[in-house]
Amino acid sequence: MKSFYYRKSRVTPIAAVAAVLLGISFFTFLLTYLAPGDPVRSMFLASGSMPSDEVIEATREEMGLDRPFLVQYISWLGGVLHGDFGVSYSISAGESVLSILSSRVWPTLWLALLSLILMLVVAIPFGMLAAVRQNGLIDYIVRGCTFAGVSLPSFWVGLVLLYVVALKMGLLPVISTGTGFKKMILPAVTLAFSMSAKYTRQVRAAVLEELHKDYVVGARARGMDKKTILWRHVFPNALLPLVTLLGLSLGSLLGGTAVVEVIFSYPGLGSLAVQAVKAMDYPVIQGYVLWIALIYMVINLFVDISYGFLDPRIKRG
Repeated sequence: MKSFYYRKSRVTPIAAVAAVLLGISFFTFLLTYLAPGDPVRSMFLASGSMPSDEVIEATREEMGLDRPFLVQYISWLGGVLHGDFGVSYSISAGESVLSILSSRVWPTLWLALLSLILMLVVAIPFGMLAAVRQNGLIDYIVRGCTFAGVSLPSFWVGLVLLYVVALKMGLLPVISTGTGFKKMILPAVTLAFSMSAKYTRQVRAAVLEELHKDYVVGARARGMDKKTILWRHVFPNALLPLVTLLGLSLGSLLGGTAVVEVIFSYPGLGSLAVQAVKAMDYPVIQGYVLWIALIYMVINLFVDISYGFLDPRIKRG
């Protein structure tokens, strides 16, 4: 009986993931199918030509776009199950969607990691400092700064940084090619700015909650050093609610922050999605959405696994 339960517990998440991906793929394909416009005409416009209606109809028939919806979906889904997401219509005509996504995911991955590192460097110390100095001058300053940080939209922060740091001060190029470190600095700072404000408040709230618990009072009564209590006991216990938020933030960043990437002309997944929507490149859009859904589910899986390491009680349960 016990072995059956464990087998069931292993199969159920896989079945749930498959069902979610299937549902997302279906609705994504349906929305692109119902979307206004003609991808064949957009494909020819992107190549700089506009043939006759007969040629357009022949091309549509050749691409299988004249077939019924379910036939097109089943054909596309069969290709996806074999690792074939189709080919791009307009962005990189004839190139496989999987190849396009693979070339864009690494720049977005490095940008996401750099943004998270910058955010953690700011949020953890200032959040803990504000919690320790609750209702003091430092706490009010930190809370005021985080309120401003949460209120300012990312696109505005990005434009200000681009104008001041790149254009006026000349510290970084306004437009640069490639995906080097210099190219990542301004978009990473822009993304980290709003995240730092949000996570500083979360760290402060989590640490405050732990500081008022009985084990902290007992540790202080036994004469334990404040720094030891804070870093060895309070901080690890405050991490648990933050891990879930970090997982969601990482999934969002890997999905591509379209506005920021477009502002800085960064060649990531977000800017790719914007280009695909403009060009009505439906295979790229469908592959992108499926890719993002998979990323979110994989990250949530790792977040769930990490709970057992952060809190042994969950692992024992």
